[in-house]
Amino acid sequence: MSALADLQVTVVGLGLMGASLAGALRGKCRVVLGVARRNETAAEALARGLLDRASTDLAAGVRDADVVVLATPVRTIMRLVDELGPLLPAGCVLMDLGSTKAQITERMAQLPATIEPLGAHPMCGRESSGLAAADPALYQGCLFVLSPLARTSPETLSLGQALVRAVGGRPLVLDAQRHDRLVATASHLPYLLACVLVAAAEQAAAQDAALWPLCASGFRDTSRLAACDVTMMLDILLTNRPAVLAALDMAGRELHALSELLAAADEDGLSAALSACRA
Repeated sequence: MSALADLQVTVVGLGLMGASLAGALRGKCRVVLGVARRNETAAEALARGLLDRASTDLAAGVRDADVVVLATPVRTIMRLVDELGPLLPAGCVLMDLGSTKAQITERMAQLPATIEPLGAHPMCGRESSGLAAADPALYQGCLFVLSPLARTSPETLSLGQALVRAVGGRPLVLDAQRHDRLVATASHLPYLLACVLVAAAEQAAAQDAALWPLCASGFRDTSRLAACDVTMMLDILLTNRPAVLAALDMAGRELHALSELLAAADEDGLSAALSACRA
């Protein structure tokens, strides 16, 4: 397999993650081509210097690609995997940036034998979304999970690791099922807890609007994930339901335990529990 510098990489989806990846890869590949749904998005990405070329035609955009990276919401990735099977050239590597891996890699397993699949998930992001938020430095220092399939060749995994390092990331190889179980607690649960906090605050503010001026940096820092794109988060939650439900159940037990200690005015028990968390 050729070195990354000799390859055409096509990024499908020019939101925050895809446009940032394209910008980080530009100059490190022979060609970085972006595929967007709208002409305006393609033109803006070109004007910002994030791409060498752009297209709104998926088939044309992947026709000469050596590597295709799907950077759309998870369920769109799954649909695109099915659609791209007959469109990709032989030997093409198909990667994704989806936040869940098991269902995506199951779809990738059905690709034609001539295609090299590799699941991926960069552990970074922002509550802002869209091309306007794109930043080629987004992946600097980022842990970047790679989830190879049983059919993924060592050469493809090596190329995926090279791509991750080229954008400043740190590759970590994890089985898709293990990845989904871990990120349910590390990533998906924090989003839902932020939503719970915002919903509780809104209920309290309905009783007394003076609450909002009192919400300072602690509330902002704890609640900011609730501003994440809902379409993206729905795809994540619905494609990782068992693991997210298990994480919610675990969090519920912890919250109930704290509630019991506070209700009993158990200062020693409460102090021990909070100190353990602080440590």
